Formats: sequence, C-alpha cells, structure tokens
Amino acid sequence: MTTSMADERRDQLEQYLQNVTVDPNMLRSDVFVDFLKLVQLDTFSITTKKASLDIFLPDGRNIKVEILTSDTAERVLEAVSHNIGLCQELLDCFGLFLIQFCKEGRLSVVKKLADFELPYVSLRSSEVENCKVGLRKWYLDPSLDARLMDCRAAVDLIYMQAIQDIEKEWAKPTEVQRQKLEALQKEDNQTEFLELAREVRHYGYVQLEPCTCDHPEPGCQALLSVGNNEISCCITLPDNQTLDVIFQMDRVKCWQVTFLGTLLDTDGPQQTLSQNLELRFQYCEDSHWRWFVIYTKQAFLLSSCLKKMISEKTVKQAAENPEMQIEVPEQGKSKKYHIQQNQKDYSSFQPRKSKIKIAEVDCGLGTIKEEDL
Repeated sequence: MTTSMADERRDQLEQYLQNVTVDPNMLRSDVFVDFLKLVQLDTFSITTKKASLDIFLPDGRNIKVEILTSDTAERVLEAVSHNIGLCQELLDCFGLFLIQFCKEGRLSVVKKLADFELPYVSLRSSEVENCKVGLRKWYLDPSLDARLMDCRAAVDLIYMQAIQDIEKEWAKPTEVQRQKLEALQKEDNQTEFLELAREVRHYGYVQLEPCTCDHPEPGCQALLSVGNNEISCCITLPDNQTLDVIFQMDRVKCWQVTFLGTLLDTDGPQQTLSQNLELRFQYCEDSHWRWFVIYTKQAFLLSSCLKKMISEKTVKQAAENPEMQIEVPEQGKSKKYHIQQNQKDYSSFQPRKSKIKIAEVDCGLGTIKEEDL
C-alpha cells in the first residue's frame, strides 16, 4: 500500500469504530463490549486485577469502590448505586464523568464515560491534570426531577449537585431566588429547594469550558450551557461586548464532530499533544438553514448532550401521545416508526477536516433513529 492508501484506510477504520458505537444492537453485544474492553486494556498495557476507585460526589465527598480494572462504567455505576442505596431503576438518570478539579475551586466536566468505557483505564490514561471520576445526574430536562423524588439517595444526589452548580455559577439565580435558596438550604428543606431551583436559569444544564465559535463572526469566544432543549451561548465580540444567543433544539437539523488533528499544548511545564475538535450543527434561522461551528475539546460531551435532549423529548412525546409508540421490528426486517421528527442526528466522527465536503453531508429530513432513544 502507498502512504496515501494507508492513510485513507486508517481514516476509514477510525470512522468505523466511532460510528459503530451508536448502534444499540452493537452496544448490547457481549462480544463487541469485550473487544472494546481488551482494546482499552491493551492500548495502555493494563492487566485485569483488583483495584480501588474513588468516585466523587457533588458535595466533595468520595466513595471508594472495589472493582476490577476491566470493569465497565456501567458495572462501576451499579457498584456505586449499591453503596449509596440508589434505586436500580433510576440508574439511567445518573452517569460517571471525568471531572477536572481546577485552581480556585473551579470544575470542568471533561467527558461523559460511555457504558463500555473502563473508568480505571480512562482515569489512568487521561492527560488532563487533577482529573477524577465523578457521579452526576445524566438528564437535561429539569422536569425529570419528579421521577426521582421517591428515592432518598437520588434526591440527595440532585440536591448536592444543585448546590454545587449554584456555587460554581453554572446555574444563575436572581438575588431574590438566591436568598430563598440559602434559607431553604439552612433548613435542609431539599424538596422545596429543588422546586425553586427548577425555576433558576440554567438549572441542570451542562456548562462547557470557554471555547471559540464562528458566530456572529469567526474567532469569537463563547461560553456554552446546554440543557432544557437548548444551547445557550454567551458570546464575546471582538469589541469585548457580550451577546446572548439561544439555539433551540427544535430547530437543529443535524450535527457532526470533526477531528482536526493534534496540537502541541505548551501551557504548563509538560508539553502534550491534545485533540483539536469541532462540532458543527445545521440550524434554521429566519427560514434559512445555516451551519454554526464550535471549536472545543469537549465536542464529544456536547454531542452526547444534544443526543440526550433529543432522546428525552422523544420519550416525553411518546408518553403524552400513546399513538406515537414505536414499532419494534422483527429481526432482519426494516425498521418503521410512527414518530416523525425534523431532526436527523448526523453526529458521525470525521478524522480530517481537509477531507470534509459539507455540501455532501446528508441533511435531509429524517425519522427518529433507534440510537436516539
């Protein structure tokens, strides 16, 4: 093979391994999950053995769980839930995340660990300094809090996270709301605290690190908060004025993550190669479709959040309208759905921007796909 042929083959394999993981049938396959487990262990020369793993809670406490280095995030989450008394049927409301503990008490959610990822390996192999595995709720519709209210452990977790998000200024209460919340916190009135918290701006949102976008012009700095069926952007213009822009998920047709290559990160004493990623999404603005581009190392976390919001909305629509139930096809037959949607989750991984031809991206109206549920 020539060098160009080998590069093309490598690119195709990269795309295949990224895209195949969105197939729910593959993720339910023990063979496929075992393959990914071996890949993670072999890549970083880690053998299967017993180990202890600290899982950090939103209030700063940590829970030590005994695991195997080959245990998946799904398995570790089950162990943590057993430890704290979290109802098993609520496991899908929580997830394990890699969280960076920054200077001056700042936090950064680096990524959501996929069910097949090995937390021990991901933590050991992370190039992010002061990185730990944390437990956080994993839903972006604030109304879903109601589902958790009968489980004491679940209420404790979302109460702790609400306090943390307000302290870190991810959630932004008014002064009146802040005073009422502080009073309820002193009384340890969790129920009323959470009821009021749901009225707070950006409650339950995932906040990304400062990044760059191309709106309203290339090179603008932006701070993104994602949740409640929207992408909220605080954009800093070249003249240092700020512009608040909200992208409603109802008007997002599709998106894709692009790998632009690696950059040499020279900030700090150690030089490391870091991923350079972008997420671009197509949005309807004034009856016209246009692409918006966000350059962020957290592109995959952002993509996961967008998928989650679509999934939650679809489930809510199905619950509200029994006629929108999904037909489960027989094996080997084509899939057919009653639910129609004007969004298409095109979130495939692209390895080199030079090989992207945006005009060729399939952006037609599509039906909801199985992996969105």
